[in-house]
Amino acid sequence: MTLSRRTFSKLAGATAAGGLFPPGLLFASAQDERPFLRFAANASDVFNLDPHFSTTYQDWMIRDMLFNGLIRYKPGDSSVMEPDIATEMPTATINEDGSQTWTFLLRDDVTCHPTEATEAYTLTASDVVFSYNKASSPDASAFWQDYEGWTFEELDDRTVAITVPAALSEALFYPRVANYLSGFIVPRKSYEAIGKEAYVMSPAGTGPFMFASHTPQNNVQLVANDAYFRGAPALGGVEVRFVNDPTSRELALQSRDVDVIHALPDSRWVERIDGLDDISVDVFGVGEVVALHLDTTHDILKDKRIREAILISMSREAHAALAGEPISKMVFSVAPYDVVPGGLTREEAEAADVLFPQDIERAKELLAEAGYADGFELNLVSSELPVYLRHYEVLAEELRQIGIVVKLEVVQHAAMHELIRQGRNAVVFYPVFRPNVDFYLTHFFTSESGGVNFSHFTVDDLRDQARAETDPDKQIDLWKQAMIEIQANCAATGLLYNNNAYGRWDDVDYGHELISSIQLYPNINEATAINA
Repeated sequence: MTLSRRTFSKLAGATAAGGLFPPGLLFASAQDERPFLRFAANASDVFNLDPHFSTTYQDWMIRDMLFNGLIRYKPGDSSVMEPDIATEMPTATINEDGSQTWTFLLRDDVTCHPTEATEAYTLTASDVVFSYNKASSPDASAFWQDYEGWTFEELDDRTVAITVPAALSEALFYPRVANYLSGFIVPRKSYEAIGKEAYVMSPAGTGPFMFASHTPQNNVQLVANDAYFRGAPALGGVEVRFVNDPTSRELALQSRDVDVIHALPDSRWVERIDGLDDISVDVFGVGEVVALHLDTTHDILKDKRIREAILISMSREAHAALAGEPISKMVFSVAPYDVVPGGLTREEAEAADVLFPQDIERAKELLAEAGYADGFELNLVSSELPVYLRHYEVLAEELRQIGIVVKLEVVQHAAMHELIRQGRNAVVFYPVFRPNVDFYLTHFFTSESGGVNFSHFTVDDLRDQARAETDPDKQIDLWKQAMIEIQANCAATGLLYNNNAYGRWDDVDYGHELISSIQLYPNINEATAINA
């Protein structure tokens, strides 16, 4: 099912049959004369729309349109943070026991989306406390470790106090309460009315758009929230279509079957499409670091010599050339040095002897020393998405040169995420961006990391030392030490940094200058318009 630019009538019949969208608003959406933006995503489907479990980019873009945080990254410029549901940036006090309390005053005009069982209502501190208690629960959030030891208190209907066990800098605290990962606010009444299981694919939040329907492996449809506290959206709604074939996305854009597409991450494609009449390609940050993780507990890879052999069989230049500039640039640690303080420059990685330049002959020697002169086989899975698949294919050829045979199985993106979290791959390519090194360490290299600690290697002590450090320069030094420790043990390394690229018709106006987006897409919100 697809929708035209000017009508949403098909949506009414589709969701009335069994969706959670309230019939009254459903009727209103069918009569909406505002344009509906059609967006072709590079994905086969959504994975999980509960914002506290969302891990894939297509989930991220949809939740960004549905939810808010206490504070937010400014649309189009992730270098700036500003109030969202809160009226102002929070104040902090140090308590006698050394803990720290941040106090938020909430807006009084934030409306929670209605559901089939609940009417729209004004968000209060009770919703915020409920949301953070959910976000900090291992049973209700994939990012619960970000709030370990935190407490959340409703002081009155519009005031929330968040207490952390030890003082944190703004750089560490703000991202955890922003519109990022578990910082999105889940309204209590809406969540409880929909139910935990159904919420995964039919959520309700407070954002500029409301969930209307999900057709598996086809699309998700959203409609305007005219009660949005920043004003009614210029769009009547958004349809996110799942089109994982790049040629199909390109043809859909050129024929004006869609308005925006996730572009092919290739410099030649960008140049060609950007040269078409009435179509533009936006290339912007924040990009994702493509990191390689090696399982230090695997039957064969537990030998560090094997892991080092794999690392020096690879060429950063070859992997970065897959997309080329301005899409890709090389990085030298899991955290990108020029975007996130604490990442390693080439010179720093080389000085610490963790650069791992390609050396095929030395890689063969290391395999022989470890007892695998004739090589071995690795069974790996990859997503169908090019950002994964192309790197696995290049890696297979690189490893073939040293006698390691890769048997690669291509699965749907969501299936790959499940499998690699179950330990299916001894070697994992994982593109990801996090706003500071603490996030990288906590999510991937500590004892709390769970299924995404693909290397099964931890740097808890360095993470904790850096977290407790109040001197910014010393904190950065500790983060660099952690990056070096990870690479010195051949547990993981960063290869390249991929910027985002999206093609659009020129009459699509995102409503802001597009410099960077932590949500990895162009930030579609109430200001986004299609100008006739």
